[in-house]
Amino acid sequence: MEEEVEMTFDEALEYVKTQVEVGDLLEISYNRIFAPGEVLGFTEEDEVTGEGFRVGLQLTGKILNQCVEVDFKEIADDLIELRHITDDKELIIEIL
Repeated sequence: MEEEVEMTFDEALEYVKTQVEVGDLLEISYNRIFAPGEVLGFTEEDEVTGEGFRVGLQLTGKILNQCVEVDFKEIADDLIELRHITDDKELIIEIL
């Protein structure tokens, strides 16, 4: 079942922190980047280094199939859309 919602960046970040689990598929669209992948893990914000909340992804592309870590603080101004896919549902989050 596919559902579309609109959220602010802060609401979307809170959704990722509370609803996305390791093993889920998360597609992140920001700037001109499309990063689809399986969630490997989460890293909380680090005030010492200034890094924001990070999600580790195993990319599921045909050409690139590597692990990346996406820092939500770095992409805050460029985030366009998130797509959270589980066995039960597909939620598309458009960023306001």
